[in-house]
Amino acid sequence: MIEVTRLNESKIIVNAELIESVEETPDTVISFVTGKKIIVKESRQEIKNLVILYKREFMATGFPWLDDKE
Repeated sequence: MIEVTRLNESKIIVNAELIESVEETPDTVISFVTGKKIIVKESRQEIKNLVILYKREFMATGFPWLDDKE
């Protein structure tokens, strides 16, 4: 999940795995695989960086629920 800012300054957390595309028109529009779109204050590059950080963190922590707990 990544946190972004809507144009009205409210914060929203979105599922980075569901992002289909990000475009600047000139506002930044995030399109999701569900068909929903939101306009945010962050730039396309900032969104890209947030997604990369999210994925790095996810991969670094692994899948703790799969660890053998015996």
